Amino acid sequence: MVTDAASCAPGGPVRLTAYSHGAGCACKLSPTELGQVMAGLTPARSPDLIVGREHGDDALVWRRPDGRALVATIDVFTPIVDDAATWGRIAAVNAGSDVFAMGGRPLFGLAFAAWPRERLPLTLLTEVLEAGQAAANDGGWVVAGGHTIDGAEPLYGQAVVGELDPERMLRNTQGRPGDTLVLTKPLGTGLVTTAVKRRPPEAHGPGGELAGAYAAAVAEMTRSNGDAAQAALACGTRAGTDVTGFGLLNHLREVLLASGVAARLDAAAVPRLPGVADLLARGEVPGGTQRNLAHVRDHLELAAGVDEGQLVVLADAQTSGGLLLAVPARAAAVDLVAQLTDGGHTAAVIGELTDGPSATIQIVA
Repeated sequence: MVTDAASCAPGGPVRLTAYSHGAGCACKLSPTELGQVMAGLTPARSPDLIVGREHGDDALVWRRPDGRALVATIDVFTPIVDDAATWGRIAAVNAGSDVFAMGGRPLFGLAFAAWPRERLPLTLLTEVLEAGQAAANDGGWVVAGGHTIDGAEPLYGQAVVGELDPERMLRNTQGRPGDTLVLTKPLGTGLVTTAVKRRPPEAHGPGGELAGAYAAAVAEMTRSNGDAAQAALACGTRAGTDVTGFGLLNHLREVLLASGVAARLDAAAVPRLPGVADLLARGEVPGGTQRNLAHVRDHLELAAGVDEGQLVVLADAQTSGGLLLAVPARAAAVDLVAQLTDGGHTAAVIGELTDGPSATIQIVA
């Protein structure tokens, strides 16, 4: 973190990102570290726990007496942008995404915030909470309460509870050879937000060199995955996850491990945010992205022509990323992409699941 004196110009706006060691979902523990922690935990057991943590699914699912189920998740992170309201909206959309990624409908949420009260004005926290509540309302759930603490750096997020039909879930375990892989948002938010954090505010302001990339990143991070999830369910999809801090490659590998399949990925087909190529050339790579790639590299089979820059993008730590869906029929996947594109999403067919060596990802250029 930078010092308070460097966090804003005299009389200027506060740079929230200056108060955090990481940005958004890139501040998570790496897949390697999380695996070490989870290996020492006793598995949760209950006859009503339909989905727990065993297969890396996005949320837990709990059976209700009426045959439906509750779905619950929590997501909290440090500022990924400097504007308080924008951060609040991104964090809320990201928290609700895990419910949508399971095929659920969010009902209510509880907010959590840590705030360095001696260093940042409480009015900014109000802006964060208000924006998060508005984003939840837009997404179909109500923020009914929460909890705050004094903290060394700002944190904000929500625990979100929803409902779903347990016979129509999106799960990591349901991928099958021949399924077509669809991604519903472009990659690169980690690269863009890292560049924004490292440069002066003018760089992503009007006319700045990062203005276009930053605006595109914010638009994607504040876009709900709700309509994409419902469209996926409607076309028969039963396997999927959202792409967040572990990057596309590691989230895909979670699906492969849980389903006992492999994958073929077309790197050139994966959509990117504008400006990503320039950022790669300048080495604007988040530490979380580097850790993601290190974790998955040994499980990749690279065809001729695949370069390191492509791998970095595929491993980039996303915040409020899109859905990665395994659609049973290619024609259905193509129709789904067309439907989502008409609705404003940057969706694409990016590969397929195969019956190759389990959890191996073949990448072609």
